[in-house]
Amino acid sequence: GYRVSLQGNFFGCNDTYMTFPEYNPRKHIKLDPPMNIQSNATASKCQIRWSVWNVPWYLTEILQYELQYKEYRMPWEVALKKTLPSSLPQVEIEATELHSGIAYIARVRCKVSENENSYHSQWSEWSQTTVFQRADVPKVSEKVSNTKTLQYLFIPLSFGTLLYLFWSCKLSSRYRCFLTLGQKALPALTFPRQLLSFNHSIVCTMGILR
Repeated sequence: GYRVSLQGNFFGCNDTYMTFPEYNPRKHIKLDPPMNIQSNATASKCQIRWSVWNVPWYLTEILQYELQYKEYRMPWEVALKKTLPSSLPQVEIEATELHSGIAYIARVRCKVSENENSYHSQWSEWSQTTVFQRADVPKVSEKVSNTKTLQYLFIPLSFGTLLYLFWSCKLSSRYRCFLTLGQKALPALTFPRQLLSFNHSIVCTMGILR
């Protein structure tokens, strides 16, 4: 241990005002507050993480944390507190503990665990805050409504697609028929020429006979 004394000089006299005959630094620790506090809320839980700074490695495994959270607009005097059993710098809040549509704010502090005999400390200052809100799951009625909406959209879209395919096939059939008729009509177009040629041959033959 250490011997600590507080001395002062008044009117030329040195006086000792307070003395700690056996001061042990291990028993008088105050850590820096946690930092980098972050939150991630889902429909089932909210996970809050943080980190510690300027803490010796042999103390990180024996730290104790206390979480404090409340509704954003409420004072800290009515906040809920959780003393975490683990030294891990994280905690989970179940969604059942949070109200839907309400914003929450949380902070955390740390100290050496009370179960540790070699060290003793007081609570650190509170960390910076993080704001979170429960992510709600769509209600059953909303899911049914969304399903009906998709059904209502599917019917006219399907009908329009079938109608488009029908007209496409019909127009394609008409085009093929037109080409077929056009190809068959080509010999008919040469018929007058054959007829004229035939008549010309008859006239020529009759002229020779005469």
